[in-house]
Amino acid sequence: MFGLGFPELLIIFLIVLLLFGASRLPQMGSGLGKAIKNFKESVTGKDAIDVTPKKGPDDQEKS
Repeated sequence: MFGLGFPELLIIFLIVLLLFGASRLPQMGSGLGKAIKNFKESVTGKDAIDVTPKKGPDDQEKS
């Protein structure tokens, strides 16, 4: 993964911990997780509202 090993990831985590503080990290992780979940749903999921008209017995044309 981009040539990053455990020591490099640990250093990045410590820098992020110093910048944002321990109390903000769970909020940031939760927000990132929700963003990734919503992105995946928007790419692969169905639309929230289906606007295609449904044909019923009253909608058929009479000849």
